[in-house]
Amino acid sequence: MIKRIFHSICLVSLTAFLASIVLFMGILYEYFSNVQQAQLKMQTNLAAQGVTNQGIDFFHDLQVTDYRITWIDENGKVLYDSRSDTAEMENHLEREEVKEAIVHGYGESRRYSITLFERSLYCAQRLKNGTILRLSIPQSSVLTLLLGMAQPICLIFVVILIFSVVLAMRVSKKIVDPINEMNLDQSVPNEEYEELTPFIERINSQQTLLRRQQEALFQAEQMRREFTANVSHELKTPLHTISGYAELLKNNMVQENDVIPFSRKIYDEAQRMIRLVEDIISLSHLDEGAKDMQYENVDLYELAVNAVKSLEPEAETAHVTLEVSGVSAPFWGIGQLLYSIIYNLIDNGIKYNRENGKVMISIQSFDTEAVISVRDTGIGIAGEHQERIFERFYRVDKSRSKEVGGTGLGLSIVKHGVKIHNGQVEVHSAMGKGTEIVVRFPKNFDE
Repeated sequence: MIKRIFHSICLVSLTAFLASIVLFMGILYEYFSNVQQAQLKMQTNLAAQGVTNQGIDFFHDLQVTDYRITWIDENGKVLYDSRSDTAEMENHLEREEVKEAIVHGYGESRRYSITLFERSLYCAQRLKNGTILRLSIPQSSVLTLLLGMAQPICLIFVVILIFSVVLAMRVSKKIVDPINEMNLDQSVPNEEYEELTPFIERINSQQTLLRRQQEALFQAEQMRREFTANVSHELKTPLHTISGYAELLKNNMVQENDVIPFSRKIYDEAQRMIRLVEDIISLSHLDEGAKDMQYENVDLYELAVNAVKSLEPEAETAHVTLEVSGVSAPFWGIGQLLYSIIYNLIDNGIKYNRENGKVMISIQSFDTEAVISVRDTGIGIAGEHQERIFERFYRVDKSRSKEVGGTGLGLSIVKHGVKIHNGQVEVHSAMGKGTEIVVRFPKNFDE
């Protein structure tokens, strides 16, 4: 970057110098031409006085080196010329300066001379006897003028070149240093270059976004590892149990009255594995957005009633009463997924309740949203655990979860299902006072 700035400054300086030389030479050339014309006019006036006083004798022994003198009669015939033979010269009556002098008494022009093969300045003056006296002088060319001033121009060029190089080095360094010293980690206005402030802010925002993405990837990786470890553990435990009981049965090491309890244990563990695998498949499906699931018009109240009917045997076994209240709540959503949300919330309310407790399900319908509330009289959830209960395989009380046979994925399914419907989940709980989970579904969400 420093090299580019350095080269640019040098190039601009030299271009400006050359443009200045061209402009200066043009003005200077015009100025010297006007000076030559004025001097020629003065010499013409002096020569005219001499010819008027002395006639042809004025030209005797006249030595002129810089000027050419021509004397022309009133008909255009050349009477005298200081450089050419008058007999060979053509009529000068049509010369511009001569015609002007005949009419106005004085005339001048600038043109290329065919006889002298150079550009000349002409001044002509009419005498009292009607004849015309004309003086001419070669006009200096731009090249001649430039060569005459070559020495001072070269000196100026060298000075400007040195000055440009020194200035370019200092300026380029001064421009680049603040950029090199810029702290891109701080989103503060740039005092040297205000124009860079949006650029810095954009870099900072991109860095912030990149850090967030890295953190999200790290968290996702951590969750993946935890999920893999948890799945392995959750599958290994029932498999060991099934394998142990099956080995005892295979080796005829079980008494007759223990066969049925052993078989029941194997069946229960197998069912637990089936539920676990089904929940894992459901979660994987939800992670992909459940794009193949069909949206339909459903009634959340009817879904709640159906879920209660399905869970009544489990509730009776746990000595828990289920109550449904509310109103019909028509909703456009994925019926299967909405049923799973309500089912898992009620199932959790049963599993983590007290004996002779209650699970109260309330369905409300408003203009902008539908609300599902599942409240139980169970053991409650401590504040430090409430934010993590929707994580996969997270259990507040692992011993109780194992006892009731939970997979630890129910609330994760609830969270993903609610997210797909653009809803929100609220948890209200206190230790020993039960738990209420409220789900709010907007009625105007986009699929």
